[in-house]
Amino acid sequence: MAGVDLVPLVDEGLGNSAYLVDLGDGRALVVDVSRDLRAVHAAAARRDLSVAFAADTHLHADFLSGAYQLGATCGTRVLVSAAGDREFTHTGLRDGDEVDLGGLRLRALMTPGHTHEHLSFLLLDGDHEVGVFTGGSLLVGSAARTDLIADDRTDELTRAQYASLRRLAGLPGDVRVWPTHGAGSFCSAPSSAERTSTIAHELATNPLLHAADEDSFVAQLLGSLGSFPPYFRRLGEINRIGPALLDRDPTLAPLNVDAVRDRLAEGAVLIDARPVEGFAAAHVSGAISIPLRPVFASWLGWLVPADRPLIIVRDPNQDVDEIAWQAAKIGYDNLIGELDGGMNAWAAAGHGVTTTALTHADQLADRAVLDIRQRAEYLTGHLPGAVHVELGDVAQRAAELPDEPTVVMCGHGERAMGAASLLEQAGHRDLAVLDGGPIDWVEATGGELATGA
Repeated sequence: MAGVDLVPLVDEGLGNSAYLVDLGDGRALVVDVSRDLRAVHAAAARRDLSVAFAADTHLHADFLSGAYQLGATCGTRVLVSAAGDREFTHTGLRDGDEVDLGGLRLRALMTPGHTHEHLSFLLLDGDHEVGVFTGGSLLVGSAARTDLIADDRTDELTRAQYASLRRLAGLPGDVRVWPTHGAGSFCSAPSSAERTSTIAHELATNPLLHAADEDSFVAQLLGSLGSFPPYFRRLGEINRIGPALLDRDPTLAPLNVDAVRDRLAEGAVLIDARPVEGFAAAHVSGAISIPLRPVFASWLGWLVPADRPLIIVRDPNQDVDEIAWQAAKIGYDNLIGELDGGMNAWAAAGHGVTTTALTHADQLADRAVLDIRQRAEYLTGHLPGAVHVELGDVAQRAAELPDEPTVVMCGHGERAMGAASLLEQAGHRDLAVLDGGPIDWVEATGGELATGA
């Protein structure tokens, strides 16, 4: 790569990649970094670098940008699209503008589609076009979704995305493609597990670059999109204004049992981050199960209101900093603390607990089955007769579902337990969660999965 030292910083939970480029003079460029800057600071410290430049390809919908924080606290120069109308100190770039990085250069390419103000950044070493940071434009095997800004702008932005992909595809074949969104991102259509590529590889393999014409592209891209968390419609504006600056790392204050009960009575929401098995054995009635794992932030933002105080229940061996940072990077600054002593303290105080049964694939009997996976997962293969409601819709549709003996299932059990907790909140009883998924049912019973709707 012409001697360019580039470090991908992958967030497996959000399905995104940020990047750090060592500029060779003790300084670094970072691209599309989130508010959780721990990986950025660690990578820079390992190389004894200061972060001189922070580029954002677009107004992110799935996380709060860390560029403003870097600019305010580290003196980093923030490089963004002039069309984004950001309200904090930045360098606004227009199509064709270049920034001298001290040997390397960064050229702004206007590539609207994912957002109206989207830029890609072409990295040049002399006259050699090394790679392009494509953000939410050209992805590996796909392109980012175009329906996040407003429903009435989706067609316009999808057609803009068509033109942007064609523009990027005109770069030399050996140019590296460094997208932000990748596998696991709700900002993208289904894509490859690979996170970087080349222009030549995308020309050969990306089906959207093989669309017959603009109309075919529009139908193909929009037809591939699934649902997305409601917080996606909020964060773009927060990123435009500038996220609240953090003067210290986010933490969870310990709250004793009485304080937790008082806050719950006042409208706080209890989030149980323990593994499925612990929640099943005993949990506080009304708690929402979101097991701590890389995708914790996405489901927190999907299932939990951002305008109510939140309290965490966790096991002692779970990383409290990870919980706090995952919440902070999507703008959930409403975590007011955690239950001090966890469920042991709750039980020791004499307060009641609720249980939710875990069941195995060969023990479903004649109970109804509720499959809460994403639509694409369900269509690929589901238990015959299973009712389908996506997890993100369960709370709103709970009243439609019959209150009968039901097994809730997903791919492994974590999302299903979240759905069961929401149904319990709505008054449903006699629920069980499948410990496993469709493949476990096939292996246990020899049955055949149904496909399609």
